[in-house]
Amino acid sequence: MRQGDVERVGAIGLNPWIDQQLHPSRIDDRAAEAMLPQFDAPPDSADQKELRRFARQQVETLAEERLLRAMYSERQLQEVLVDFWFNHFNVYAGKGRTAEFLPEYERDVIRPHVFDRFRDLLEADAKSPAMLFYLDNWLSADPNATQRIADIQQVRRGRRVGRFPARQQPPQQQKKQPRGLNENYGRELLELHTLGVDGGYTQQDVINVARAFTGWTIDPRTRTFRFAPALHDTGEKIVLGHKIKSGGGIEDGERVLDIVASRPETAHHIAFQLAQRLVADEPPPALVGRAAKRFLETKGDLREVVKTIVTSPEFLSPGVRDAKFKTPFEYVVSAVRTTGASVSEGRAFVQTLQQLGEPLYMCQPPTGYHQTADAWVSAGGLVTRMNFATRLVSGNMPGVTLPANPPPAQELALRIGSPEFQRH
Repeated sequence: MRQGDVERVGAIGLNPWIDQQLHPSRIDDRAAEAMLPQFDAPPDSADQKELRRFARQQVETLAEERLLRAMYSERQLQEVLVDFWFNHFNVYAGKGRTAEFLPEYERDVIRPHVFDRFRDLLEADAKSPAMLFYLDNWLSADPNATQRIADIQQVRRGRRVGRFPARQQPPQQQKKQPRGLNENYGRELLELHTLGVDGGYTQQDVINVARAFTGWTIDPRTRTFRFAPALHDTGEKIVLGHKIKSGGGIEDGERVLDIVASRPETAHHIAFQLAQRLVADEPPPALVGRAAKRFLETKGDLREVVKTIVTSPEFLSPGVRDAKFKTPFEYVVSAVRTTGASVSEGRAFVQTLQQLGEPLYMCQPPTGYHQTADAWVSAGGLVTRMNFATRLVSGNMPGVTLPANPPPAQELALRIGSPEFQRH
């Protein structure tokens, strides 16, 4: 919390301030926007080494942007939710070309939808090149698609040459490994993104969901989503008891999104995770129940679900004050806001998060980083946090300017490194 924040909230009242935060477009955030780093233009070269270097640089710039927004944006609730939803729909920058798609993923998929309907966010994520690449759905195809495409190409060649037989492919091309069904996205859609691990789905549901999303791929020219009908499994599918008729196309996957986004299990899973992030590691069941009920009443309106949580008696209860242990990201951001420091570049903080065990965009499993205290409380982690606090208040971090006449460095470091400051 920055100096003066409590007074500003008190001046307009807590409820009006919460309402502002729930409608971030009403908040003038140009000062924070002006501080953000600029992304470089992609290189003209097609050299793979150069493209990989550029992708790594883009990830570093995006991490700086995320940190600076969290430190200085007036739209604080939006920034908390961007962090939450990116973690919910986690992708790993270190896998192949995933890093190339990350700036658009956060800017166009996550950020615009944090107060949208969950169904809209879910479809934007399902069609995003970052998620398609990370979970390999861009490769997923009807196992019979390879032969079907070959037959179509054979007919086309026959039409071009008339009565003459088409030229046979060289043996090495004939042995090319056919594409097949990939269940990665289907499984994570059910287990992580919607129903939850105990959501009542079966392995057959996973398979049929994967079949529904065959042909959802990436256009190599535009680097955007493309549906490839030739790769799609058009057979009948049954998902969670719902029959999807044969002969369909892209609407098969869209129908699956309709089904899972409207399930009570999904409502409970999303409500629990949001309450866990915003209230306590073990959120009150009654609060989770009300948030899940609101999810279903509003057809997944995330603004209304979040409002139910942040205006609840449980959220404001002294019993949950300081119930959450800060993640490294939350700790670093809150330390800067508390000191009132000016940050002209965030590279040093990106490195700090690596040292603290939460490098942005580098969580490998699709589960994302853990949001509970047991993942972050350790003697070594607390020492590293204290070392960061000492370095921050001493003025030795590149790109950081402390305010005029700050408190004594040792006093400020002890405050930021204290057990009380680790919680919120």
